[in-house]
Amino acid sequence: MTSLRSTALTCCILAQIGLSTSVAATSETRFLERDAGRIAYDDSGGNGSLIVAIPGMGDVRQQYRFLRPRLVGAGYRVVTMDVRGHGESSANWPDYSARAVGSDALALIRQLGAGKAVILGNSFAAGAALWAAHEQPDVVQSIGMLGPILRDLPFDRLTQVMVSIGFAGPWCTWFWMTYWESLFPLTKPADHLAYRDRLAANLKEAGRMDALRTMVALSKSDTEALVGKVSVPVLVVMGSRDPDFNDPVAEAAWLAGKTKAQVALVHGAGHYAHVEVPDQVASEIERFLDRLRGK
Repeated sequence: MTSLRSTALTCCILAQIGLSTSVAATSETRFLERDAGRIAYDDSGGNGSLIVAIPGMGDVRQQYRFLRPRLVGAGYRVVTMDVRGHGESSANWPDYSARAVGSDALALIRQLGAGKAVILGNSFAAGAALWAAHEQPDVVQSIGMLGPILRDLPFDRLTQVMVSIGFAGPWCTWFWMTYWESLFPLTKPADHLAYRDRLAANLKEAGRMDALRTMVALSKSDTEALVGKVSVPVLVVMGSRDPDFNDPVAEAAWLAGKTKAQVALVHGAGHYAHVEVPDQVASEIERFLDRLRGK
């Protein structure tokens, strides 16, 4: 990740932001019980087609706070979930892989009993959507991958060492949040600072940075091997200035070639295009789903 590499080179500063508030629970937080813990989620309700939205690592389900109401307004039932180790989900799990997170999404869809679902996944959670679609295409109608990271990105040896140092000490939350701050090159929402503080406070809770550290270290080679093997329709939303990629446009083209995905390139946006320009991303998702329904 280009941006993470830049952050790694500053970790010797060993600064840390002091934050006091925790991520505010969405009203009526619900839980999916799993063998090794529980997954927090919220549900807009309604009779519309189901969309399950999964945030990437190092973030929480409230990252969909702008996209969710727009999709609900378009008639969809939107459920957002915290991934393992994050938000209000249990912190400690034996497996933090994209495949495991995908299994959580499938279990949630079954629990909701609302029929086939669209799964949206940001960053590494795009891999979770891919796994879910691969393992149970009868449950997943289609997937939307937002800033998808589906394969291991190149790190030189120096960057690997510096990232290890960044995650090794009491400054690890500061290290991650400094990197996270760099992912919004186009614009930051009005509530950005408050959201940042709540996210940082959540990551400081016991076990959460350990979970994130584990996720960052996991290879994505198993997920990359699935690319091109999924039969459901795929939408790729990619910010043209996503700092996680040396060439975001080329990465989107690679995915399109492998999956026959529809690509929505969001000019100027970074890793969180759905936060920077939610109206545009919501429109792209709605158009994609409308075409699938023959509208």
